[in-house]
Amino acid sequence: MAENGAKATVTLTIDGVEVTVPSGTRVIEAAEHVGVVVPRYCYHPGIPSRPAQCRMCLVEVEGRPKLEPSCTLQAADDMVVNTASDTARTARQSVIEFLLVNHPLDCPICDAAGQCMLQDYAYVTNQLESRVDEPKRIMGRDRISDDILYFADRCVICTRCVRFMRDVAEDDSLIVAQRGDKAYIDTFPGRELDNPFQGNIVDVCPVGALVHEDFVFKARSWDMDATASVCPGCPTGCNVTIDTKENQIVRVKPRHNAAVNSWWMCDYGRNHLVMTNRGVRAEVPLIRDGGGDGDRGDLRPVDWATALDWVAEKIAALGSPGGSAVVSPDASNENLFYVRRLLDRLAVADATFQVEQGETAELPTVPTLKLRADRAANVAGAGIFGGRRVDALRNGAAANGSAGGGSAGRALVVLDDLLEGAPEDFGASAGFFLYIGTRLPGAARNADAVLPIATFAEMDGTFTNFEGRVQRFHQALRPPGLARPGWMVLSRVLARLGDGEAVNEVRTAFERMAAEAPAFAGLTWDGIGLKGAEVGR
Repeated sequence: MAENGAKATVTLTIDGVEVTVPSGTRVIEAAEHVGVVVPRYCYHPGIPSRPAQCRMCLVEVEGRPKLEPSCTLQAADDMVVNTASDTARTARQSVIEFLLVNHPLDCPICDAAGQCMLQDYAYVTNQLESRVDEPKRIMGRDRISDDILYFADRCVICTRCVRFMRDVAEDDSLIVAQRGDKAYIDTFPGRELDNPFQGNIVDVCPVGALVHEDFVFKARSWDMDATASVCPGCPTGCNVTIDTKENQIVRVKPRHNAAVNSWWMCDYGRNHLVMTNRGVRAEVPLIRDGGGDGDRGDLRPVDWATALDWVAEKIAALGSPGGSAVVSPDASNENLFYVRRLLDRLAVADATFQVEQGETAELPTVPTLKLRADRAANVAGAGIFGGRRVDALRNGAAANGSAGGGSAGRALVVLDDLLEGAPEDFGASAGFFLYIGTRLPGAARNADAVLPIATFAEMDGTFTNFEGRVQRFHQALRPPGLARPGWMVLSRVLARLGDGEAVNEVRTAFERMAAEAPAFAGLTWDGIGLKGAEVGR
């Protein structure tokens, strides 16, 4: 019993299967506990308001004279529900037929083809022909924001977009204009749709009425590969699905995680992720040929075996010279762990990192989901592995909270920092300058060796978000050229120095990290799963 005397659970029967659910559960949700998905358009589990707008989820309840919408009907003890009776099926077929009266049936060119709920239900009910002979109404398309197109002809007026903006984003910019068969979605007169979370209205649209402009005609669902990942835009670590085609990210959608981002994500993270792998990349290992007579020589491309042997020989010859390091707060936990092992080998205690800053934004109804000022995915991880946050890079010894650029005879290691703001001679005076990165910024051209590594989208690994939750991301793209995951490259350098074995799988890298880093003690790759787990406090 609950504290107020009400029952904590109720037991009912759905399609002949008895199920017990928490009191207050809607029938449409209770049905999912027995593996029954009741057709729906307007219902969405992340949107609190349920207006029974579409009438697709009608079910038959024994002892009641009429069909009832399961999205608003509360489950009750001894209730007997039939979701697939002849009466319920006929009612749904009627709803679909009315929706198709003026629907353009442009599935071959619609961007929702293959993942459209109207298309699916029409196929299941075999409603492939219309009894209406009159011409269809034509409403055209409109731009309701800078990057979102609205195809009014395809809209089923489920109002998910309006209710997301009103009830979740607490922004009443969207409305349903007109009534009946003339209804359409529009912005409120005198208002503009300009919200940092507005892209979610495209994700909740059950048909192809709302589309991101940069996705129009790019791909269909059967063209794309979907990969579970984590947004790198800020330390929130929103769970996302990356859709790729021909080794390019073409779309990003939020993935449900109640503890982090619920069903949503911000537009900054969405756009940032799409642009992640664009631009010139470091693709082959480079080492510097000594020219003699004080001439450092030029960087030349080599194969991995040659580069790793050369780097290991240089480090072995240096011994433990000390020095400085710059690491990236966008690097994975595994990359940071292995570079920390390398720094310990070189007796480099000072590792610094910079964090780009930006504006913040909040989704009022989801307290954990914020676009945070730090524009980096793994600020917490960089701190766990001994990184010290600084504001700028300087050439020379570390001073005044700035990252040093290396000093004569000592080591300088940079892990995937773009070295923005660093002087042209950054690292030129270091005894040994090793750059491990995804790109090759100007300051990195002073390095003695450049080891190209994969971005987070090109490998498996983990990030630690702002509250200490370790979350897995998975490989969505093939890395360019000879680039390989940082943990794979660094484990091979360390293996040549007698520190452990070369690692080929992220699971092995994570296990070694969990065994040696106290913050990750007790965590396992499988145990983290797709929802994440908090690091030890």
